[in-house]
Amino acid sequence: MNTPLHATSVTLTRRDLLKGYGAALGGLAIGGGLLSAGRADAALRDRARALVCEGSCYPPPDEGERQRYTYYQQQLQGLRYYEGEEGEFQQAVYPRLRDDEMRITFMGSTIPPVRRAQQMMSIFVEVGWDEANHRALDSFVLDCGSGVCANYGAMEVGFGRMDKVFITHLHGDHMSDLTHIYCFGPSADRVTPLYVFGPGASGIRSPRPPRRYYDDGTRAFCRNFREAMRWHSESFSFQNTSLKEYPSPETIQYEWGLPVRPVPVSDDPWGDGFAVVPVELDWRKEGGVAYENIRTGVKITHFPVVHCRQGSIGYKLEWNGLAMIYTSDTKPEKVSVRQAKNDGKGVDVFIHEMVVPPEIWAMQAQHLPAPRPRGSDPVFDATVDRLKTVQNSSHTPQGAFGFLLSQIDPKPRLTVATHFPTSDDTVYCAMNSLAQYVDPAWLGDIGDKVTWSFDRMVISAYANTKEIEQRRGEVLDFGASPVVRLDVDDLAPPKYADENGAGDAYAQIDQDEAYQPGTDTYCDSGY
Repeated sequence: MNTPLHATSVTLTRRDLLKGYGAALGGLAIGGGLLSAGRADAALRDRARALVCEGSCYPPPDEGERQRYTYYQQQLQGLRYYEGEEGEFQQAVYPRLRDDEMRITFMGSTIPPVRRAQQMMSIFVEVGWDEANHRALDSFVLDCGSGVCANYGAMEVGFGRMDKVFITHLHGDHMSDLTHIYCFGPSADRVTPLYVFGPGASGIRSPRPPRRYYDDGTRAFCRNFREAMRWHSESFSFQNTSLKEYPSPETIQYEWGLPVRPVPVSDDPWGDGFAVVPVELDWRKEGGVAYENIRTGVKITHFPVVHCRQGSIGYKLEWNGLAMIYTSDTKPEKVSVRQAKNDGKGVDVFIHEMVVPPEIWAMQAQHLPAPRPRGSDPVFDATVDRLKTVQNSSHTPQGAFGFLLSQIDPKPRLTVATHFPTSDDTVYCAMNSLAQYVDPAWLGDIGDKVTWSFDRMVISAYANTKEIEQRRGEVLDFGASPVVRLDVDDLAPPKYADENGAGDAYAQIDQDEAYQPGTDTYCDSGY
């Protein structure tokens, strides 16, 4: 069963979501369920489709619902990432995973433009537990858009656990915090390469002379990215950035089941923390293996999706009889449906993007209280038209999301809508759309079968009990960075070292104009 762990009274029940809407649907309140099952006659199907397109769900009954997400804030049980009560010393800790647990944490969850409550997209997936190292057996970063590293830090995820980054496509809201992960990882506990998985080149020719094919795949991105970060990496290389011993590329390829031999994109020595190692994937393949670890049992495959430009992919992660899918950004398409069916086995957690309808998107962009009637405001109309082209080239609106769900059999045990500006009003409207395509009796309340992601939302699937929990990560807003655990005896000398092999912090600077500590300047202690 899914366990949303909400309180005894859920603010947005199915009855609340559908009241005031049932009259419009009349006898077709279950038309979505009939339609999805293919049992409606032509007249009912045409009428239901007409109703689907009317867009009668906004504004919601309670005007205040726009400024909060009640389900996440009040209905989910908290999972504390710290110890100590108020007024006492409070220390960040990482809550242990169960041995049979797949933990999926949303470190970012929305679509641009930026929003204080939600950062851009990133999902952290962990499996099992390694008691000796007090960490999960294996962990993965799926996308890393802007602002997400603040949530990773608050949830006590150190850089050493962020060494495998799976990029779905190279839009800025899905990879821009790679800068922070890369640049500061070797200063903490990632003294091993940064592996960046992602799609190959699009293969699309420029429409402008000289009409060349752009080298726009993950390998080219990593190569240019690494050189763009050169000043930073050199300036920090008086610190230890590598281990004395690290497995060979051949060993890593074998143990991780990589489709290509891992090779750094620049002149960094193998194993160094500033080495960027792309694992470029053929985005045309459906079910291509990106990663299959013989030690941890995790298998990650990839598949093409339809988003803006050729070369966008989704991922399926399988472990210990559990399966999750992250499609990232995509138009409604058939490959994701096939992957979610999973050869008749279904999946435990299906994470798929959803966007609000263009008129609500435009309403938010123009800070309006409600969408304006078509034809009443040319600026609003132009904004809607522009956003509709974005939707049509790139995204899955909420009604299409409901249609996709109607095509998946068996249905996922929990479906998560993400890349979505989540609040009570937008979720209210989206639930109305879903109820037109899938049986409301199956859909139930928010969190029963379908939920919406929010930053620091934690979803745990358990292999032994087949339960799925939804929780709210409770963190210290003023907490320090995650604890760094390194054995100094295992570290290789830094790139800029003195004659004794210790880091030389002065090797790259001219100190002639610098003040030096002393009795007449400042204290060397820092106080």
